[in-house]
Amino acid sequence: MRKDVVVLGAGIVGVSVALHLQKRDRSVLLVDRRGPGEETSYGNAGLIQREGVYPYGFPHDFGALARYALNNTIDAHYHLAALPKLAPFLFRYWMHSRPEEHKAIARLYAPLIEHSVIEHLALAEEAGSTQLIRPTGWMKVFRTEKALETQLRDAEQVKRDFGVNFDALKPKDVAEREPHIKASVTGGIHWTDPAAIYDPYELTLSYVRLFERLGGELAAGDAKTLEQTQDGWRIQTEKGPVDAGAVVVALGPWADVVTKRLGYHFPLAVKRGYHMHYKPEGNAVLNRPTLDFERGYFLAPMSRGIRLTTGAEFADRDAPKTPVQLQRAEPIAKAFFPLGERVDPEPWMGMRPCTPDMMPIIGQAPRHKNLWFSFGHAHHGMTLGPITGRIMAEMMTGETPVIDPKPYRPGRF
Repeated sequence: MRKDVVVLGAGIVGVSVALHLQKRDRSVLLVDRRGPGEETSYGNAGLIQREGVYPYGFPHDFGALARYALNNTIDAHYHLAALPKLAPFLFRYWMHSRPEEHKAIARLYAPLIEHSVIEHLALAEEAGSTQLIRPTGWMKVFRTEKALETQLRDAEQVKRDFGVNFDALKPKDVAEREPHIKASVTGGIHWTDPAAIYDPYELTLSYVRLFERLGGELAAGDAKTLEQTQDGWRIQTEKGPVDAGAVVVALGPWADVVTKRLGYHFPLAVKRGYHMHYKPEGNAVLNRPTLDFERGYFLAPMSRGIRLTTGAEFADRDAPKTPVQLQRAEPIAKAFFPLGERVDPEPWMGMRPCTPDMMPIIGQAPRHKNLWFSFGHAHHGMTLGPITGRIMAEMMTGETPVIDPKPYRPGRF
């Protein structure tokens, strides 16, 4: 079999790249060892974070660092045995998160974020799945005045610098928007520009079905079999060997399976995260995704129930599950909102591929012809999949990208 492009990785980023290339009349094969959308794209918080111009940084205040050092929080957990391996990444991550550099990164990152909702809606319209994207925004609620005041100042800056809209909420406003929250809160912030995804997995599959309607093909295969040939690339799949003029590595946390073999050593680390679904008790309804800010967990209304997601776990990528954050969060979340019985047989775990400068790696490989990279989206893979797919396809087909991709180029490392 011969294709114009093979895309390795069928998460939301790989699916979006493949779809945008197929829309431009390239013949594309999308390859993954599992079904599309079954890894990290399956279990995220279901947000298209239009407000997320500041990527998630490493805390610099002593109080937060001391709290995390105790290793008993919901929003962060670490495996002690993994720290020596992670230390170089964490140091670079901490350096890039210094306030002035974080501001500079936000200015480079903002063009991607600015296109996040509109690019999703454009694909969803073609795919017939706009009902899965809800214009509810999402909400942070606070238990202390100090946290509320600090976050309101930050929100005002984001609105001033990047034009993102929000509503400042008093306790009665929180109660009006989410009448079934039981906890005592001092107020909230309702980010109104983002969108909420009712079923991230189903949305990803809707894009896959559009890709196939346009002539794209899927195949199971092992990225480790990728090899360079005289006129392109070859990979072994369930359909036999496939030759292609170009290949895109969109393998998320498994990108190093290909990149290291080809001599690229990106400072990529993994933040693991967990979720569980619950039936709401009685007639309780959660109208929009909501963050219990000081406690560090997130609730989102999904097709399977209320999804509770945890923060970041720093561990070896392939280490066994340790869903201690979920165990810590569950009783607090049940006191916050009337969560009933668990829906899932066991906690789900996913992995976020992260770079120390908090920006994805998007563009052509520096030392190989027709090799392209698209990974490292950290917490914003679902948010940035469609815009990443568009600019990748534009670069690969010689169009002028809708935004300047230079800040995300692989050669910056």
